[in-house]
Amino acid sequence: MPSNIIDTIFDEFRKHGDAVYIGEPVTQTEHMLQSAYAAEQDGAGPLLIAAALLHDYGHLIHDLPEDSAERGVDTRHEEVGAAYLSQYFVPAAVEPGRLHVAAKRYLCAVDPDYQAALSSASVHSLKLQGGPFTPVEVQAFEALPFAQEAARLRRYDDLGKTPGAVTPDLEHYRPCLEAALK
Repeated sequence: MPSNIIDTIFDEFRKHGDAVYIGEPVTQTEHMLQSAYAAEQDGAGPLLIAAALLHDYGHLIHDLPEDSAERGVDTRHEEVGAAYLSQYFVPAAVEPGRLHVAAKRYLCAVDPDYQAALSSASVHSLKLQGGPFTPVEVQAFEALPFAQEAARLRRYDDLGKTPGAVTPDLEHYRPCLEAALK
């Protein structure tokens, strides 16, 4: 299956990617393509670009209702996505996505300007996810492998919420995903 995993992922984007991205003015696919494009424009390498494209993949494959966040439920989409993707992709392409929620909590703790710039939907999910880190949690996060990459990815995530933004399509990112395969 690993040789076909990219096609499987693209199929999930086609099946579920048109759903609105939780309280934002873009679809799931638009959000992830915009995040990957932001990484590409920032000069990130192929593994971080792959991570940016896949960081919210858990939203496409979990079996909870789309309005779970509005109901006060944290879907733990980052863990769902990482558990699935880690079967096929190297840690450098999976771990930043697994850590992107923690990275939001981290950035809110260390950068007051960051938290002030969050969208209202992101502020809502931050509350569900535990709020900004404590100083002890900040230190623990900084010690994690891929913490810096996760913080970069988080900033790409925040840029991926622009209605009508023009990005390359999924196929454009196939080489990055291929580079990230185990």
